[in-house]
Amino acid sequence: MFFHMVLERNMQLHPRYFGPHLHEKLTSKLVKDVEGTCGGKHGFVVAVTKVESIGKGLIREGTGFVTFPVKYQCVVFRPFRGEVLEAVVTLVNKMGFFAEAGPVNIFVSNHLIPDDMEFQSGDIPNYTTSDGSVKIQKDSEVRLKIIGVRVDAAEIFCIGTIKDDFLGVINDPDAAS
Repeated sequence: MFFHMVLERNMQLHPRYFGPHLHEKLTSKLVKDVEGTCGGKHGFVVAVTKVESIGKGLIREGTGFVTFPVKYQCVVFRPFRGEVLEAVVTLVNKMGFFAEAGPVNIFVSNHLIPDDMEFQSGDIPNYTTSDGSVKIQKDSEVRLKIIGVRVDAAEIFCIGTIKDDFLGVINDPDAAS
């Protein structure tokens, strides 16, 4: 789920930033550029923890910009098949529901919801057990298991299930009211 990795990136910097605070400027630009992005292969960069090294800059002809190779440590979030996560439901429809676990969107099909739960349309669409004791609706917190992961260049999509032991609703927003 969470990993501490060493990554490298080439950073371009305008000549106006050359001077005694060059390293600080490169570090702040790195944090701004990479935190919160998805690198597909590595996952979502949660935080840059340390800049290990900044290499010698290479002047780009005709522009004046300089490219610096930067090696840095960061915390990344990458879900894997078989992993159990806690997520917040964002959308419920007759096909299933969508939930978010941090930056990852997870879809749970109605075929991967326990058989005793049925879709209820209305003002607040939800999945409810026949006795009405358990309800999945928007803002419900659920524990689910990842059964499929698709990684694109800039996003990670997951398919999940709650049709297993110890999975399902862990917090119902209606119970608080």
